[in-house]
Amino acid sequence: MSLATTDLCDAFDAEIQVLDPVFQSFGGHARFHGPIATLKLFEDNSLVRQMLGEPGNGRVLVVDGGGSRRCALLGDQLGELAVKNGWAGLVIDGCVRDSAALGKLPLGVKALAAHPRKSVKRDSGQRDLPLRVAGCDILPGQWLYADEDGVIVSGRPLG
Repeated sequence: MSLATTDLCDAFDAEIQVLDPVFQSFGGHARFHGPIATLKLFEDNSLVRQMLGEPGNGRVLVVDGGGSRRCALLGDQLGELAVKNGWAGLVIDGCVRDSAALGKLPLGVKALAAHPRKSVKRDSGQRDLPLRVAGCDILPGQWLYADEDGVIVSGRPLG
């Protein structure tokens, strides 16, 4: 079966959540999927760096950045770290920077917008907790599927 979000919605509509269509694609891979890891933070990407420094094992990092459009939570250096450590992608309720460089990486990246300012570094935030992002409840260990048509979340692997 195809892992296109449209096909997954058709086949598993009762089992999935569809995130509100607020994200733009910034990574070199428009299509990505994997089990979810979560972060909740605000204008501080210290935990993003920490998490991406760990083995990703094909996971997708969902970052609840509070929807801030005042600074970036991911740039090319952290994108390269994600690739090096085997992350499939990121979905960020916030901004990215170095968008041209991110677009060349073999990584899925969805975010609200691009912003040139870097975040602060205060080591604040929380990891591995339930989130509410783009109208959906997201739990660590659920599965995320993203492509050109949107982002969906399921309690189990689909397809």
